[in-house]
Amino acid sequence: MKNKIGIIIGREFNERVRKKSFIITTLLTPLLIIGLMVAPTLMMTYSGSKTKKIAVVDDSGIIAPRLFSNEEIQFEHLQIPIETVRQLPSDAYFAILHIGSDIMSNPTAARLYTDTSVGIGLETGICSQIEAIIEAEKLKSYNIENIQQILAQIEIKVSLQTFKSDADKESQESATSSIVATVIAYVLSFMLYMFLIIYGAMVMQSVIEEKNNRVLEVMVSSVHPFQMMLGKILGVASVAVVQILIWLAIILIAGFFLVPALLPDDITAAIAMMQQGASAAAAAPDADVDLLQALLTLADIGYILKIFGTLLLFMVGGFLLYAAMFAAVGSSVDNPQDAQQLQLPITLPIILSLIIMINVIYDPTSEVAFWFSMIPLTSPIVMMARIPYDIPMWEIAVSLILLYITFAVTVWGAAKIYRVGILMHGKKPTLKELWRWMLYK
Repeated sequence: MKNKIGIIIGREFNERVRKKSFIITTLLTPLLIIGLMVAPTLMMTYSGSKTKKIAVVDDSGIIAPRLFSNEEIQFEHLQIPIETVRQLPSDAYFAILHIGSDIMSNPTAARLYTDTSVGIGLETGICSQIEAIIEAEKLKSYNIENIQQILAQIEIKVSLQTFKSDADKESQESATSSIVATVIAYVLSFMLYMFLIIYGAMVMQSVIEEKNNRVLEVMVSSVHPFQMMLGKILGVASVAVVQILIWLAIILIAGFFLVPALLPDDITAAIAMMQQGASAAAAAPDADVDLLQALLTLADIGYILKIFGTLLLFMVGGFLLYAAMFAAVGSSVDNPQDAQQLQLPITLPIILSLIIMINVIYDPTSEVAFWFSMIPLTSPIVMMARIPYDIPMWEIAVSLILLYITFAVTVWGAAKIYRVGILMHGKKPTLKELWRWMLYK
């Protein structure tokens, strides 16, 4: 029996691994993930645009003298009417900013004239400066001495650093960055969603094609239907395992060599200090604490291995569970159109898992998140959305045990349907008939 299943696994594995689509997706997927990780750094480094020259006509006499230029915007105060300025050649200025005389009482009295589109960043930058100036002018009416100095002294931004309560008090091991955990949860959940849908449908389509070609009728004379179904499922699952291992190797190599090369030296030094137990404030006082925690999480090899290890277990377990059901559906119909009605009850839990995932990201410890991460039909996606938040290992273990036990029960029932369905043609069974097939001895 083992030898026959092994032959079927080898056939399914070789048939898919040798396809160009497998090679392309295997190489492009990790490159896409790395690109998403590196893109923000590259955009910050190379996104410098040409300075935009903006003419300012201020009828109030309050705003223009206090506008300050930067690398993106250069303001030029003109003491001429707005009608005259608008008659200037279009290439003289990128835009014309007109401040109305009643700007202090009418916030809509600011207008920007331009011959081209204006990005939201430029609009936000101009508005924030005007707002700050108006607020400062209004504060002067309270006649508080040194009010600007007082406001500057009391202004503060709190950056919350999270540490594990059970960590060594001297090492102060930081907890997972919530930003990184959220991004990873989204990516892993959608990856599993696409994986279960695409690979499950692949198994179903393969069974339908072999059934229509009468290949299964020839094979059933020497191979038990249960062996055929299990071999097909495990063969496709082995392809998924190989893909994940290749992705892990590429991402780890890129993480060691590519990401550190793109980071500035001071950030690299700050991350090294934080790995030795220093706080973000001590390692880099002027840096963004959230960014440092995110980079520190991505530099944790143990964390990455944990994510990919659990991803491998839940992806394989979830695939085995759903592939058995997809194979049963494929064996009971003659074409993909007939399979749609029977396929709906299988895909609904997958869609529900994606909806629950949104709740998980807001509160990974909620009762909804906990119970749906234990239910085998939803646990692959929901649990993978919780794992980046460092949930207890016993929850992961219990979820995995329930998942694989459910797979064993499901594959037994699916094999019963498969045994009857592969030899039946010309009739689309109902759910009631599938249940009756499963009860046959």
